[in-house]
Amino acid sequence: MQDAFGRSFAYLRLSITDVCNFSCTYCLPDGYKKTIGPGFLKLDEIRRLATVFARLGLWKIRITGGEPTVRRDFTQIVQTLRAVPGIRTLATTTNGYRLREHADAWRAAGLDAINVSIDSLDAKIFHQVTGHDRMHEVQQGIEACLTAGYDSVKLNAVLLKGINDHALGSFLSYIKDRPLSIRFIELMQTGDNAQYFEKYHVPATVIIDQLKQQGWVQKTRELGAGPAVEYLHGDYAGRIGIIAPYSKDFCSTCNRLRVSARGDLHLCLFSETGIGLRHLLQSDDDMDALQAFVEHSLTRKTATHFLHEGLTGGTQKLADIGG
Repeated sequence: MQDAFGRSFAYLRLSITDVCNFSCTYCLPDGYKKTIGPGFLKLDEIRRLATVFARLGLWKIRITGGEPTVRRDFTQIVQTLRAVPGIRTLATTTNGYRLREHADAWRAAGLDAINVSIDSLDAKIFHQVTGHDRMHEVQQGIEACLTAGYDSVKLNAVLLKGINDHALGSFLSYIKDRPLSIRFIELMQTGDNAQYFEKYHVPATVIIDQLKQQGWVQKTRELGAGPAVEYLHGDYAGRIGIIAPYSKDFCSTCNRLRVSARGDLHLCLFSETGIGLRHLLQSDDDMDALQAFVEHSLTRKTATHFLHEGLTGGTQKLADIGG
């Protein structure tokens, strides 16, 4: 799959729910509010969708939400996607609240990689940001993932001015002897967080500058990698990744597409609207038509987002389409 700008797409972020049980200040400050609309994608719809994308050359799927593990059939979804021919890497992103009990089972079901959202290693700040006093529980889940033998365990921290932008040292201590990658994600403006963005946005360069001063070096980008620029240091078992959507040429290496939990294709996290696919997910007989439809839709992908111009598209909050 290629767009009009020569970018190839090997990576799908597939949301399976927009429900989340956390109330993170930068995403769902008032908690999850149920919206009227069709139900979330069913197992057969997920299988057909993944099969068609794999036919088109896509080989990596990340299961997202909301919080994907709130779905009772999460393990079955993992098993279904694992069985799709051509899918080589299967990952998920989670807030970690079920990891401690389920890390082994999800690894056995077919998950290769896992990202855990943890914006602070200070229990009070973690509680302040997420609305839940579960930091130690989440850390136990991270240790369970390391023990379970996942190919990759990464931590996601949204960079927030005055909250965790001064906490690089604690994260570095945490990965000193642990083979983890910590991703600092620059806060992005969405349709409903303009005031929050104005107050808490800080450029990712504040972390990059500290890393360079301490001898960290930029790593060569791997095939199929996400948007993070990674840094290595010989004295550390872990790595640091920086996701900076406001950086120059951020979109030039885009290799991912998104499908919402209700079956809309989003060519960009900040596109104005999704493109409905669900009418072509109801029967195996429609899969050829779905393939042609996806290929044609890709011609509509723009060269870049327009965040620098203050245009956030139709995305009201990141939980809507899985970030």
